[in-house]
Amino acid sequence: MRGKPIVIGCDNAAVTLKKTIIDFLRSKGVTVEDVGVDSEDDKTDYPYVAARVCEEIIASDYKKDGILLCGTGIGMAMTANKFKGIRAAVCHDSFSAERSILSNDGNVLCMGARVIGPELAKKIVGEWINLEFVDGRSTPKVNAMKSIEAQNLR
Repeated sequence: MRGKPIVIGCDNAAVTLKKTIIDFLRSKGVTVEDVGVDSEDDKTDYPYVAARVCEEIIASDYKKDGILLCGTGIGMAMTANKFKGIRAAVCHDSFSAERSILSNDGNVLCMGARVIGPELAKKIVGEWINLEFVDGRSTPKVNAMKSIEAQNLR
């Protein structure tokens, strides 16, 4: 397991799934920082939650990873990828989650509460937290992403 603390956030569409994942992570001994939202009545738009998670990761000097949840995971990923050093991927299956780490050195997992159920989400999260990027064939591609990011995110 990477052993990094996890910063987690959701919009009101994914409050129940977020609680399930937090309980699951804590049962595995993972430190979890919840940045909201906490109620289905909270109408905070998902980009602001994604920003909170990414800002926490950046403030930790990337010593934390993130999980973002909304209806589909798509908007969260799009927002998260606007932040320097964040590599977010929508993963609704084990293979995608695996490749987000092993091929792309991802640091934010995004999922949609309207797309997958809680048991599959726990399975994906459980696998994702146990993976670690290792220098190899994918390193030049990750470095290319970082170079493009440096040119375009100022």
